[in-house]
Amino acid sequence: MVAADGSQMGILQTRQALEMARDQGMDLVMVAESAQPPVVKIVDFGKYKYENEKREKENKRKSLELKGIKMSPRIAEHDMQTLLKNAKKFLEEGHKVRVVCMFRQRELAHSGIGLEKMLRFADQLQEVAVTERAPALEGRQMIMILNPKPGKPAGKKDAKNQDKQNGSEEVQDHGNGEDHSTEVGE
Repeated sequence: MVAADGSQMGILQTRQALEMARDQGMDLVMVAESAQPPVVKIVDFGKYKYENEKREKENKRKSLELKGIKMSPRIAEHDMQTLLKNAKKFLEEGHKVRVVCMFRQRELAHSGIGLEKMLRFADQLQEVAVTERAPALEGRQMIMILNPKPGKPAGKKDAKNQDKQNGSEEVQDHGNGEDHSTEVGE
């Protein structure tokens, strides 16, 4: 049994453990039922449940961080730049990016062209990305995974400070100290 402060209480009978929990105004929660003997802990059950749900949400959020980008080996330069811009945005937000090059019909015979495009894609993102998985052909798709570079994401800005105006900046000035509002009435 584990006490509310985390100290080990030793092996106790179930009734003794329940009485101790009631005396403290808390609940007795089974932490590891597969252990021999089972491990229980004295905790506030509402708080315990809230923390578990919060931890599960955080884990779920981390698993959804994979963003996808699709291209083909015959992609135009402008389209490639658009995909690069989107991938850079995802990486700066801290997401992983999965780049897929789809091959159709006879394009598979020229998979080197797709590989070249994928490598160029990764090369142009090297300032914000690290290649987790190099381009590899799987069926009719070539897949590459990019991770954001470790450190503080560069794309995040402080929204509160973004629109503030410096107090020394002049909003409207005609050189004579008057603003536009006086000219409207004339």
